[in-house]
Amino acid sequence: MKQAEIKQLTTKELRERIIDEKELLTKMKINHTISPLDNPMKIQAVRKNVARLMTEIRKRELETIE
Repeated sequence: MKQAEIKQLTTKELRERIIDEKELLTKMKINHTISPLDNPMKIQAVRKNVARLMTEIRKRELETIE
């Protein structure tokens, strides 16, 4: 997910996406432990997506404080 796409989402949608992405990350980690994934770099990509989403939420929180 690109940063431009993330900025267009509402805060509620961001929170829902974070929950979904974290669930996906957990499932991918478990599946990778049991049997190796074809492309283990997907785990890193999902983790970075979660970080991007959380960064955008934090940025919006700081904007409302100021």
